[in-house]
Amino acid sequence: MTPQAQIVLRDLHLPCCIGHYPAGTVAPDLHLLDLVLTVSAAHVLVPADDMAGVFDYDPLLADIARIARAAHYDTQEYLLTRIVQACAADTRITALEAQLHKSPVMDGSAGVRLSLGADALARMRAERA
Repeated sequence: MTPQAQIVLRDLHLPCCIGHYPAGTVAPDLHLLDLVLTVSAAHVLVPADDMAGVFDYDPLLADIARIARAAHYDTQEYLLTRIVQACAADTRITALEAQLHKSPVMDGSAGVRLSLGADALARMRAERA
C-alpha cells in the first residue's frame, strides 16, 4: 500500500446563502465546511521546510470560496457537490470526506456528509472529462 496522508480542514466558514425560509422563521446564517483530503504521504513527509513539496490547499480554498459566493443555493447538497467537484479536479487528492453543516437549526446544526474513495473520485473525474 502506498503511504498516504490526510489534510484536515475544519470549520471553514463559507460565504454563502442556502435555502428559502418563510417570513418569521430563523434562517441558518452560519455554514461550515469540513474537509479531509487524502494525498500522498510525500506531501507531508517533506525533506525541507518550504512549500515546494507540500500540498498547498490555499488555491483550493479560494476556489471553494468563489463557488460558495457564486449563487444563492437551494440546497446544501448541490453546494457540497460543487465543492467536491472542485476537490476532484486536483488529481493529487486520492480520497476525500466532506461535510457541510448549517446553524442554527433548532438548538444545534444540521448538515450533509460525503465520503469518496479512489474509485468514486476516478469515476467523477471521468464523467467531467
